[in-house]
Amino acid sequence: MHPEDEIRDLLRRFQDGYTQRDASQLDPFMALFLTDAEVIGTNGIEPGVEEWYLGRDAARALVAGDWKSWGDVRVNLPGASIRVRGDVGWIAAAATVSQTIGTETYANFLAYVKEFVDDVDLPAEEKLHYILRGGANIVYELRRGERFVWPLRLTAVVVRQADGWKFGQLHFSFPTIFFPDVRVMADG
Repeated sequence: MHPEDEIRDLLRRFQDGYTQRDASQLDPFMALFLTDAEVIGTNGIEPGVEEWYLGRDAARALVAGDWKSWGDVRVNLPGASIRVRGDVGWIAAAATVSQTIGTETYANFLAYVKEFVDDVDLPAEEKLHYILRGGANIVYELRRGERFVWPLRLTAVVVRQADGWKFGQLHFSFPTIFFPDVRVMADG
């Protein structure tokens, strides 16, 4: 089998895990990753913070959470771009994550707002801006329908080991056309 085909098989096994989302198969699924793999989720901001996981054991939490509640991930396997140089390869693939989010989101957001107001240490004006932005986004999006399909990008670096190809780095990202959700605020 050619290295590109072997890597495509690794990507297929990755898709199978995200399709089946069988928690009893989480540990065998994580064997697709190097022990020191780096996995960057859509909320990853810097190494070791939020969804930027350093190591397979840490990344297990991301996968477990995704399988429990993220939605239906579909990688465009036939369209995946795969390049190989020796024992290292890289992947770039389009994907989607789909989820049905009902009107219970309004109540969930209000419960979140109560906690946010009481527990987050920010000036009142910043809290209000955050709440208004989130509330407007929920109202806008739910008026467009309860079925959400978000485009997703999946990029990865893979490394050939004695027992086959493994993910050395995997990155999930959402494209954006407006201001990104996260912003670094300079002091002063």
